[in-house]
Amino acid sequence: STRKNAWDKSGAKDVLANAQSNLPQGTQDTLAIAKQKIFNRQNLRTPTVFFGIGEEQPFYMERVPSLLTERVRHNLGFFYLNYALVTTVLFCLTLLISPSAIIGIGLLGFAWMAVIRATSEGSMQVKGITITQKQASIGMGGISVLVLIWLLSHIFWMALATSGFLCGVHGLLRDASMHKDEEDKVMMQGDLSLDEEASFLNSELEEGPQSLA
Repeated sequence: STRKNAWDKSGAKDVLANAQSNLPQGTQDTLAIAKQKIFNRQNLRTPTVFFGIGEEQPFYMERVPSLLTERVRHNLGFFYLNYALVTTVLFCLTLLISPSAIIGIGLLGFAWMAVIRATSEGSMQVKGITITQKQASIGMGGISVLVLIWLLSHIFWMALATSGFLCGVHGLLRDASMHKDEEDKVMMQGDLSLDEEASFLNSELEEGPQSLA
């Protein structure tokens, strides 16, 4: 709770809120719809679907170029959240085997704690210059971005290359054609009254013989 209060007092939350509110309403709506559609958890496929467990031949190399192109296009759209998850997991695993990056991130965290503690009363003095919490947060945000880029650049490219290779192999070999119609399913809602349906059919059957007579 103390860290949350310090975060609220720092003004960083207000900066993000103001930046978002300054966007045009149309842009905000577009971003909200895109976020809801792209990060929909229903688009994260289960391991059974991702690896084709239980299917007769989930992986094989398609030799027809047009069919291979269609397969890759479908897999990219169907498994994109799984591919993003694989990239994230590989990034975290690569980070764990990089002690220098972990130490750097730890030092950056201590720096943030020191700045938040120094500005807990609303501002701090640096060589006679008064710096507010908001200014300190913006400055630390910029420094953090530069430090993280410097620390994680090699890790990022290593994880991206590894995940790109693995996801590329999966996209080429995974035959998920049986799931192509899954996104086109229409959820039927509403109750079906069997009594009304049965009475309608009975009336049709009764009118049929009379018309023949």
